Formats: sequence, structure tokens, C-alpha cells
Amino acid sequence: MYKFQPILKSTIWGGEKIVPYKQIASGQTQVGESWELSGVKGNESVVAGGPEAGTTLPGLIARHGAALLGKANFERFGEEFPLLIKFIDARQDLSIQVHPDDRLAWERHKSKGKTEMWYVVDADKGARLRSGFAKQVTPAQYEASVEDNTITDILAEYEIHPGDLFFLPAGRVHSIGAGAFIAEIQQTSDITYRIYDFNRKDADGNTRELHTELAKGAIDYTVLPDYRTKYEQVQDRETELVSCPYFTTSLCDLTAPLTLDYAALDSFVVVICVEGKGMIADDSGNEMPIHQGETVLLPATVKSLRVVPEGKLKMLTSCIK
Repeated sequence: MYKFQPILKSTIWGGEKIVPYKQIASGQTQVGESWELSGVKGNESVVAGGPEAGTTLPGLIARHGAALLGKANFERFGEEFPLLIKFIDARQDLSIQVHPDDRLAWERHKSKGKTEMWYVVDADKGARLRSGFAKQVTPAQYEASVEDNTITDILAEYEIHPGDLFFLPAGRVHSIGAGAFIAEIQQTSDITYRIYDFNRKDADGNTRELHTELAKGAIDYTVLPDYRTKYEQVQDRETELVSCPYFTTSLCDLTAPLTLDYAALDSFVVVICVEGKGMIADDSGNEMPIHQGETVLLPATVKSLRVVPEGKLKMLTSCIK
């Protein structure tokens, strides 16, 4: 079981919640993102403790291969870790953006696409986010709405609360709003097409680059009646939230001990503690304390995990099935 050093990202829109939430010491300000687990080139996670402390995530994969990732994942992804895990704290609205799918990302950038999901950890009163189109539009109408600053009028918008869930397949236009604190699970890709940035200027008075034209061909213009992902939360059991080719994510909301069975699973598991604290122990007898804001990577060799909350513990688990 591995913990990693968080990679803190200061951003134009970032707030001050991530550092105290994670219970770490840092003088960094406007931290918009904490990259919890990353194999992205130039932003590789580093093991925080234990006998392999200081080893990068790609280094771990090179050393352990299928024992870490799982046989099928190692064959599929090689030494690239397939998921990127983040916490996001939005003090201001993030830009409206979209990500390409695998086909387009490979064609344009020789990269993977970016399907992702958001779990709302916390939200200020009235905090909102945007996901998908509220009405049918053509690519030309989309482009015109960016030009005349009316794009927010054609997007579906939701007031959010802790526990809300949004699945965002590649191609869905989206934007995180001010006051949102989110756990994000996504494909390993850092390709973002920025569509609209509210004419915001940086400290030097410059506006950020937009990718309106690139986005036009990446957008899925399908309209759905509701872009939220509904689920029934059951206490002291595992609840599956999202299952797609890129990740399967579940929620455990615990007030009593729970053993998770991974005997039939050929995959690593990422454990993201979003609330509370407790102890986790694998079937080899390795124990590790965990508290809110911490992320743990379980190798594919782990066949069961015993989770013992101290009072209350809420965590997400993510793997590839």
C-alpha cells in the first residue's frame, strides 16, 4: 500500500481549502488543485514513505509491473498509470471547457482522451457547476454563443451539495463553479480545450488562450434531460457509483468496520478518503492509518482490504474492471 506526496497547483481561480483539508503544512496559496496520484509526464507522483519512499509512480510500475497494475491493465497501458486523481478547490468559476475522446486525442495529440467524474466533497451555499447543453445547438450556434458571451445561457447548470455526483464522458462541455470542492477521477490525460474564460485577465493583464475551434470538433452536442448521476447511498456497505471502460468507482460511507473483497479483481485499487479517518489493513497484514484528503494506492496483489473507521469514514475506491 502506497501514499504519495501531493502535487499542489496554484491557479488563477484557486482557493485556500485544500491545504487544511489535507492536514498538511504548506505556505502555498491559491491552491486550486492537489494532484494526488499522477503519472502525467513532468507531474509524476512520488512515494511518500516506507521502503520505496522517493520512487516515482512510473518507477513503481517499472519495478512491479502487473503485480501493481494487474495483468490486463499492464498489457493495456504498459508503464503508464491510467488514472489521474485530484482534489479541486474553486474560489472562482473555472473556465468552460471540453476534453477530446481517445480517437480525437490520438489523432491530434498522440494522447489518450479524457473521460472523468466529479464527486462533490463540499460546497459553499449556492455553489453551482455546469455540465452539458440545456438545449439543442449546432456547432455554428455554439461558436456564436462564445463570440457574444452567451454560452452560459445554453448550458445546464446545477446547484451542488456534498455527495453529488457527475460523470463526464469525453466530449461533454462542463465548468466547475465558485465554491465547489471536488474529488476528480479521470483518464491520464492533461488535454483541455478552453472554450470560454469569462474574459478573465491574469496578474499581467493577459487573457488566457481559448481553444474554441479545436473544441468545436470535440464536443458531443447530444442533449440529456439530466446530467447528474443518481445513486442510492447505503451506510456501511460499498455502493457502486460509476462504471465505464476507464474506471469503476464506488463509495463507502462507514461507521462500522467493512472488509472489501478483491480476490476476483485483476486491478490496482485507488482509495481516496474524503471524510473522517480510520485504519486500513490488507490481507498480508500491512496496516496504514488514513484520514480525509489522503489517497492510497493498493497493488493488484491485494486480495482484501479491512477498513476500520474511527467514528466516521467516507472514502471512494476506484479500479479498472
